[in-house]
Amino acid sequence: MNLGLLRFESPLMALLALIPLVLWLVRRRLRMRRAAVGFSSVRNVSRLKRSLRQRLLWMPMALRWLGCALLLVALMRPQAGHEQVQEISQGVAIEMVLDRSGSMQLEMDFEGKLRNRLDCAKEVFRRFVFGHGSSLKGRGNDLIGMVTFARYADTVCPLTLTHNVIKPFLDTVRLADTQAEDGTAIGDAVALAAARLHTVEETLARQNNKETNAYKIKSKVMILLTDGENNCGRRNVLQGGEIAKKWGIRLYVIALTSDDVYQTVKTPFGNVSKRVMAQRIDTRDLEKIAEDTGGFFRSAGDTRALQRVYEEIDSMERSEVESTRFVDYKELFAPFVLCGFAVLALEQLLSCTYFRRLP
Repeated sequence: MNLGLLRFESPLMALLALIPLVLWLVRRRLRMRRAAVGFSSVRNVSRLKRSLRQRLLWMPMALRWLGCALLLVALMRPQAGHEQVQEISQGVAIEMVLDRSGSMQLEMDFEGKLRNRLDCAKEVFRRFVFGHGSSLKGRGNDLIGMVTFARYADTVCPLTLTHNVIKPFLDTVRLADTQAEDGTAIGDAVALAAARLHTVEETLARQNNKETNAYKIKSKVMILLTDGENNCGRRNVLQGGEIAKKWGIRLYVIALTSDDVYQTVKTPFGNVSKRVMAQRIDTRDLEKIAEDTGGFFRSAGDTRALQRVYEEIDSMERSEVESTRFVDYKELFAPFVLCGFAVLALEQLLSCTYFRRLP
């Protein structure tokens, strides 16, 4: 018998509740009576008000039944389970590669409000992972990871099925606000994300003490979002793309290329958003690595276009995932045993003192 992740290991022990019921029926059938003292008349006694003790005479029997019930529940062995994912035999692994360079601070319209490009990209990616209305169904069965880059590429979130950890990781992504940190190392970021995807089966096997061939990822995908050109790092865009192509990783490249952008300027009268001319970027290398790896390149001029690109990716990269899940159960009978004996001990104490009967 199960109730969600709460179950009883020995539910048939509940049949023991029939024993006191049978004894009560037998006692009633035999008309067994308690010992009593006879009086010629109880008319005057019946007029007396009932004392507190008389009003609580039901308590010992109620405590006895409660104690027996708690012990009976303990005999049924209640258990609480925690469900975990143990292994994946098939699925999609998606690595988000997100530009956080200084140019991503330019603002664009997001559902009627001005927000910087990085915040817009983070919000649309959050919708892609967790779902949004009928257009984005969410990626609950996929391995999701994130790499960000400015002058240097960093792994922000490892590939994981536990998507709840993605939100706090995503919140930590900030714009590069110093000159030493700023830059656009697209090639290094693509190479780092490709390495994470290339070793995902080995990583999963090591984490779960399985053989490497126990896992098979059906599709490995990288979503690269940037608004600039490669200007630093050890590798250029084409070199990063070659690594991804070599390992069979498909790239979907999104370039933010809107001319209608704004920048917040601090003035003595407060912050003012003014329209600025966005820098044109050369997207030829980005288009090539997308084509060479079997993905596609898309330009997004606003957040609506950006979400449509994610919807397109969402429709193309759907697959069935065969996951083995297990439930680790913890025994809960001990508290019921302790409470049951405590209640029965209280019942005996009260029956031998305050509620004692004579004879």
